[in-house]
Amino acid sequence: MAVSSFFMPVTNLIGSGALADGIAQIARLGFKKALIVTDGFLATAEFGAPLVAKKLKEAGIDAAIFGGAQPNPTVGNVNAGLSELKSSGADFIISLGGGSSHDCAKGVALVAANGGKIEDYEGLDKSNKPQMTLVAINTTAGTASEMTRFTIITDETRHVKMAIVDKHVTPTLSINDSDLMMGMPAGLTAATGMDALTHAIEAYVSTIATPITDTCAVKAIELIAKYLPTAVKDGKNVEAREQMAYAQFLAGMAFNNASLGYVHAMAHQLGGFYDLPHGVCNALLLPHVEKFNQGDAKAKARLDEVGKLLSANNADLKGDVITAIKTLADIVGIPKSLEELGAKREDFDTLATNALKDVCGLTNPIQATKEQIIGIFEEAFGPR
Repeated sequence: MAVSSFFMPVTNLIGSGALADGIAQIARLGFKKALIVTDGFLATAEFGAPLVAKKLKEAGIDAAIFGGAQPNPTVGNVNAGLSELKSSGADFIISLGGGSSHDCAKGVALVAANGGKIEDYEGLDKSNKPQMTLVAINTTAGTASEMTRFTIITDETRHVKMAIVDKHVTPTLSINDSDLMMGMPAGLTAATGMDALTHAIEAYVSTIATPITDTCAVKAIELIAKYLPTAVKDGKNVEAREQMAYAQFLAGMAFNNASLGYVHAMAHQLGGFYDLPHGVCNALLLPHVEKFNQGDAKAKARLDEVGKLLSANNADLKGDVITAIKTLADIVGIPKSLEELGAKREDFDTLATNALKDVCGLTNPIQATKEQIIGIFEEAFGPR
């Protein structure tokens, strides 16, 4: 059996009140000034970057705020962040928000330490040394980017999402304070929750899954089945928010080490080409890709187990695994087709070609042809 590796941040804080503990830990690291990388909304929202900057100031640390991380962060966002880092004189970086903020910050931190441009690092382990110190404060329950070695940056000139998988982009400290997640709107809660489910399932059927990643994936699936509908319906439900914070983190532990599959390889292309929300793309593609993966006997056995886990933890998710996934997506209000999102059939050839170049597809249970990938896009194009 091949030697397996396990990657995650050195320290991870999870639960109500984690932000306060995190600020105390940051103070002990000895840094003088942070660049807070976040999105335009959190850059000015009272409970966002200004709050974090205030708490840092109380701990004796200055902060500058860069609010240029847009959804599906781009090469341009990373370059703007690098300019802000240089002019601010910051000696470490804090990412605040969801996957977009974390990914943008990782891109900034990686290039700041290694030089060149972010496009140089597309693929697997292309950097030579660790990124600039990064502390990731998470406000969503889905992407797990706050604790992974994955960063996804859109190359706007090619309309392609670059998958950068590099041990050197793992944050030093991750903070998941469920109190910061209470304000997530229902649509974002649903999309990020289905993203987490996709992480867990793809990791579970990955060709490099291990007993450690299996354990994380199984528990994540159980928690998501039980708590995601409640978190979407009642965003102020403390238990649901906290359990979803744990669920997305467990799913992150799974895919950070077992990697992913064609759901992500294909979703990255939809996001890069049409600027669509990543979690929604994953949710739409997940049942169709896993239906394809049932052609592999080992993957089918594992997917059958996933179906049992979903139904055992939520009585509404009856039937086989494909039906259960579709039902959960309907319960939380995910759109029903790629056509509804604005995708176009004439683009499927290009999307499929690029999906087969995505590093996430390397660990899919079955290696597909371009025609098969196009076929999956076709299935997802119409209503579920």
